[in-house]
Amino acid sequence: LKLQATVGCSHNSCLFCYMYRGKDFRVRKWEELRSDIDEAARDYPGTRRIFLADGDVFVLSAGRLLKILNYLSEKFPGLERVTCYANPENLLNKTVEEMTEIKKNGLKIIYYGVESGDPELLQKVNKGASPDQMAAGCCKASEAGLKLSVTVILGLGGRKGSEKHAAKTAELINRINPRYLSALTLMTGPHRDNFARCMGDDFEFNGPIDNVMELRELIAGLEVDRCIFRSNHASNYLPLAGTLNKSREKILADIDTALENPRIYFKDEWMRGL
Repeated sequence: LKLQATVGCSHNSCLFCYMYRGKDFRVRKWEELRSDIDEAARDYPGTRRIFLADGDVFVLSAGRLLKILNYLSEKFPGLERVTCYANPENLLNKTVEEMTEIKKNGLKIIYYGVESGDPELLQKVNKGASPDQMAAGCCKASEAGLKLSVTVILGLGGRKGSEKHAAKTAELINRINPRYLSALTLMTGPHRDNFARCMGDDFEFNGPIDNVMELRELIAGLEVDRCIFRSNHASNYLPLAGTLNKSREKILADIDTALENPRIYFKDEWMRGL
């Protein structure tokens, strides 16, 4: 079940993301959200999982989040977990103690976009945080017992930046050691020209093989423990799954097989989407 606790994204400046461009960020009034919760509890009393939208609900104060979580627990007796998005600033601004209390009251998983571990690339795409800041925030969340579901974006640095992007991203993921890791592939749609222009005169978008080779370099550089990996997002050319590092060699072998036969294993462009 999805419930709208905020509208838009408090950062809303990432060069690669246009999901919230037409929205002014705001926190929904408690009366509005409570009414939605009451209606959902009547219509879907057996709800076990709830996602709190929009772009980074973890921006809410600990007190506000606890109020929401406690009301959800009251209204949905079978509720097992609540999840939401978070951005780097959200985690840096909360203490481990606050996050521990939030976790105890039902919020179990945070979805968090790392995108890249390359500090120069992060600055170019206006992520709003450095690798060190992201590692610090994520480690605080892990210490509090929150599970992190982290995403990275293949192709974000283009062809010239591909190798550095893959290597530095692997380094950052190793520091974070998330419970879940997903790879997406850059898709800019109608904003393609603007993205390229902002990235610089020498920027060149990756092709399908470039992106899958970049994924290979990323996987090869990972040293994580019991991290569930997926690349089954609709934007990707090659869906893969496994637990890292246990499945790393098999994933690399699958990638190599696909690179030898891209026409057979790569998804066609019409099958990709956001």
